[in-house]
Amino acid sequence: MKAVVRRDKRLVCDEIADLKPGEGQLLVRTLACGICGSDLHALHHMEHMIDLSRRAGAPDSGFDPTADTVFGHEFCAEILDHGPGSPKTLKAGTRVVSVPVTMHGGGMEALGFSNRLPGGFAEQMLLSEALVLEVPNGLPTDKAALTEPFAVGAHAVAKARLEPRSVALVVGCGPVGLAVIAALKAQGHGPVIAADFSPRRRAAAEKLGADIVVDPAVENPHERWETLGVPRTRAAQTMMRMMGNPVAQPVVFECVGSPGVVQALIEAAPAGSHIVVAGVCMETDRIEPSIAITKEIELTFVFGYSPEEFALTLRQLSEGIIDVSGLVTGTVGLDGVAGAFTALGDPEAHVKILVQPNA
Repeated sequence: MKAVVRRDKRLVCDEIADLKPGEGQLLVRTLACGICGSDLHALHHMEHMIDLSRRAGAPDSGFDPTADTVFGHEFCAEILDHGPGSPKTLKAGTRVVSVPVTMHGGGMEALGFSNRLPGGFAEQMLLSEALVLEVPNGLPTDKAALTEPFAVGAHAVAKARLEPRSVALVVGCGPVGLAVIAALKAQGHGPVIAADFSPRRRAAAEKLGADIVVDPAVENPHERWETLGVPRTRAAQTMMRMMGNPVAQPVVFECVGSPGVVQALIEAAPAGSHIVVAGVCMETDRIEPSIAITKEIELTFVFGYSPEEFALTLRQLSEGIIDVSGLVTGTVGLDGVAGAFTALGDPEAHVKILVQPNA
């Protein structure tokens, strides 16, 4: 079968071995798979990513970052066949999504970051039957494929522990920031301020429900705090409480992932802010702890999502609670994947591109 293979830090459309489902597995046809920012980074820096993951304590699965890898972990697929002993709860032809993990060979393979199993940039995949979820309510395939990236937003919002009077600022409206905005509004939080330099991304943030959208080149988004009931200094907050007025909780979601952004937010955010770091900075960064201590800034770093958050996101998409219409701005076949990686380097060109391996 055909797949797009990362080989020697290039993307090559090539033939790979056909798949046969084992016990507990499903053979599926990939219908659509999103290109993630982690895919873009991994193309040239996979070795560094894996080194950081192992330093963080991730179990060593034997993955070789220099060997052939088929990316793709944001997918919607169709069941083709069942492995031995399957209860066949979901029949062939059923559209499914799954957390991108497959039980295989006595261990777990992270789809899209595996040498043994291909991810969604292949015509077929092997999924664990116990982990798949049927796509409900006739949800279109292109929207179902966004379950995985939008589950990231659900997890970030859950970790933020927002209060009824919280005011949220989302810095960076790429795919991660958009997922955070969607999760905030799906759970009834607001007001939500969204900030990004890109007009296209600001428009997407507004469509997903951001209450205030700011171009940082024109206006400092932190100037909005006081008008929303959040004094910037500890002294002003204390005075406001002494006068019997509640102070809204400031929560900042860092969704950029570039060096210097966390420190800039520590300095600019109101005292007592909770900064949730969802952007993945792959470089060594630096902060001034004394400033964060003096302002009693809380830092929370988030990653991925739980199976429950994944399922919740799928339900919210299928019920229209999260409306992702228009976010898919391009589709490509396998022969167009390399070009799509280049196109996604321009935030004005695309919001999300889906790969359709069998189109």
